[in-house]
Amino acid sequence: MNIYFCGIGGVGIGPLAEIARDAGHTVQGSDTKQSLTTKELSERDVTVTTDQSGAFLTAAHADNPIDWFVYTAALPADHPELLTAQQLGIHTAKRDELLNHIISEKNLKLIAIAGTHGKTTTTAMMVWTMRQLGIPVSYSIGSTVSFGPSGYFDPASKYFVYECDEFDRNFLHFSPFVTAITSIDYDHPDTYPTPASYTDAFTQLINQSQHTIMWKHDTTTGTTPHDDSWVLQDSEAIDYKIPGAHNRANATLIAKVCEYVNFGTSDSVKTALESFPGTSRRFERLAENLYSDYGHHPVEIAATLQMAREINDRVVLVYQPHQNRRQHEIRDQYTNCTELAEDIYWLPTYLSRESVDLPVLTPEELIEGLANSENVHVAELDDILWSAIQVAREHGKLVLCMGAGSIDDWVRQKLADSTQ
Repeated sequence: MNIYFCGIGGVGIGPLAEIARDAGHTVQGSDTKQSLTTKELSERDVTVTTDQSGAFLTAAHADNPIDWFVYTAALPADHPELLTAQQLGIHTAKRDELLNHIISEKNLKLIAIAGTHGKTTTTAMMVWTMRQLGIPVSYSIGSTVSFGPSGYFDPASKYFVYECDEFDRNFLHFSPFVTAITSIDYDHPDTYPTPASYTDAFTQLINQSQHTIMWKHDTTTGTTPHDDSWVLQDSEAIDYKIPGAHNRANATLIAKVCEYVNFGTSDSVKTALESFPGTSRRFERLAENLYSDYGHHPVEIAATLQMAREINDRVVLVYQPHQNRRQHEIRDQYTNCTELAEDIYWLPTYLSRESVDLPVLTPEELIEGLANSENVHVAELDDILWSAIQVAREHGKLVLCMGAGSIDDWVRQKLADSTQ
């Protein structure tokens, strides 16, 4: 098939484009700007354009008829390329429909990694472990990794490992062979209006899975495991030599998946997991005493600070909240999540997919309930903040920059400018 991907640089669409290419399909696409993912695709001779007016799509279709137009859930219904594809009579689909098509076409067993937090790292851990054990694997990871592309199809594989995202109810389009659930905390209020609707979705995923592995404490949220589930007690977490209690817990899930599917011995799995190199934007070391992390939820903040404190007793947090609608839902959960940071620089919320009816919460409103609010400084992404970061680093403190918005690009650019 000839497949066109709109938003090809995104963390969900980009890996899928790579998978489709590896599976033998013709691939091209568009995005608003160049990124690490579009660069990765271009290096594999995939045509990527920033022209989303519909003109490029029309010309491409005239040159070689396009069979599928695949787009992200975040694409507005009146997007020029989507409207053009519909006018041209091209089959339009979100990513889950194409991925299901490939999984079915290639007769693969789906290993799904789901959960509110830790999906990306845990998915990467699963792929890394299988590769170290010599097991062919196809996969899709929502981040860049050092050991391969973000998405890959191996013709020799019998399994597909997928970061199964709950946003837009994406994960409910699949019927996994085995599902590992990392955690369950209410999120994505734009998709799930109530906590109950969120946990009900996870229960539905469990019922659609042949087998599920999850933690006992996540069943207290209202999610109900079925009879063919392994429900782990906290005491069953394996003390691997991996930084971060949450990473050790997620590695335990991978070990249990390997046990269930009969991948390797416990010793070989342990060796593979303890050599895991990590992923981009997940406690990623950018420079001496400077780290970047994608986390944007109080539970993720607390877990990442705990991991940082295993490395350095003095941690400074620079935090950019993500989505105003989410902040209205989680503002009361921030109370104790920053207590392991000796200083916090709190940025304005990064706005994305917002409701015009909700007033934008200010940094002052979000930090008023923090237990250590006396250590919080309201900041902007500017030279004043960058100077404060440098002073902290020079004094031997670990600076952790967290958020899913613009903070990572800003830090990387400042770092690049300072080394020129």
